[in-house]
Amino acid sequence: MAKLQKSIDKRNALVKATIELVNNNGFHATPMSKIAKMANVSPATIYLYFENKQDLVNQTYIDVKAEYTKYAFANYDPTTPIEEGFKMIWKRIADFKLKESEHAMFLAQCDNTPMIDEESRQEGIKHLQPLLDLWERGKKEGIIKPISDYLLYAYAINPLSFLMMTQKRGAFTLDKTHLEEAYQSAWSSIKMCQ
Repeated sequence: MAKLQKSIDKRNALVKATIELVNNNGFHATPMSKIAKMANVSPATIYLYFENKQDLVNQTYIDVKAEYTKYAFANYDPTTPIEEGFKMIWKRIADFKLKESEHAMFLAQCDNTPMIDEESRQEGIKHLQPLLDLWERGKKEGIIKPISDYLLYAYAINPLSFLMMTQKRGAFTLDKTHLEEAYQSAWSSIKMCQ
């Protein structure tokens, strides 16, 4: 049992180091040797857990995406009315991005790089299924605009990444009023005009 825990700890240390180094240096300036050094393991140890750097980054992306969506949907009930359900999910996503800013920043970097392969992206999208299902139900009920889920995500969720990065740089502070205004803007951008 102790051996298994040690193995889990090493893998977690590699994932944590990958997130920190990618956030600070970018994907290309994060060699495996730096990841191993920061994780306090030998470079050869990485290959016990991951095939190569691409696999390490893809697996880290999937792990973080799973953690993000588990948090986002923790209290969500798929029978909740559309606007109420969206508000609940949106606020949980905002909370995650602010509380877990290192993980959120890593996901934002992954969304804007060709480093993540398509198979891993599709796996990541599966984790968003409750939100996609809510939008589909909202489209059928005439509450959500009948546009691509990519556009819905771009207008309703992606601005949170921008706000999080702006806050992290110290240029803007998201208080309760700003968060409420951001939510209202997100909702207005995807709801059908009445």
